[in-house]
Amino acid sequence: MKQTIQGVIFDWAGTTVDFGCFAPVSAFVEAFRKAGIDVTLEETRAPMGKLKIEHIRTMLAMPAVKARWTERWGRSPEESDAQAIYHDFEPALFAVLDRHCELKDGVLDCVKELRSRGLKIGSTTGYTREMMNVVEEAARQAGYAPDCLVTADETGGFGRPWPYMIFENMRLLKLPAVRTVVKIGDTVSDIEEARAAGVWAVGVVDGSSVMGLSHAEFSALTDAEKAAARIRARSVLLAAGADFVIDSLSELPGLIDGINARQGR
Repeated sequence: MKQTIQGVIFDWAGTTVDFGCFAPVSAFVEAFRKAGIDVTLEETRAPMGKLKIEHIRTMLAMPAVKARWTERWGRSPEESDAQAIYHDFEPALFAVLDRHCELKDGVLDCVKELRSRGLKIGSTTGYTREMMNVVEEAARQAGYAPDCLVTADETGGFGRPWPYMIFENMRLLKLPAVRTVVKIGDTVSDIEEARAAGVWAVGVVDGSSVMGLSHAEFSALTDAEKAAARIRARSVLLAAGADFVIDSLSELPGLIDGINARQGR
């Protein structure tokens, strides 16, 4: 039976808002510093997209971070340490979150085009519901309001890479089959979530956490430097299992046309 795309599930930070996904980065770095160790931006960004407490657990399990922790405290990190870091992370994030809610270029035009085709718009996130109350309202005021938002608070704490936030989107939006759904995001965790759910996994490069550049930094690059940065980010998302990777959301409607043609053969 021919299947066409009926719904698109977007990530938030780094995909539709917060070019470069900067809001969580400074908060993680500050929280780990309060715990007595310094972490690099590369270490901080590697688990991006996961539920934030899982993000911290993942960082503490990294060999280099674990070694620095053990050297500093004379023991391996424990769950109580992850919880203590998260306790400092939340206020650090809320202190800056409202400054990182600006829509990325092309979001409104992309969503308008998808809706003109009758597609439903869902969303998942690594933020908690309380965090999303800030982001969602700012996005709504700027003109972006997906039909559905699911956080791990609604799935028993099972965030990415578990598939349940996608499945809950599908239930709420009444999407009939996984191959009628595209999930798009800017992190390895987004791709893993999509793969686990069996939906089409699409990565977006410009403004992604994988690329890790602010809008000003990216704009200052030469064309050759932009191309090189895109190649590096694209390779990470493809290695994670993305079915497709696009530079920006402006390419998404055309990609969906291609998927529909492919499924209609």
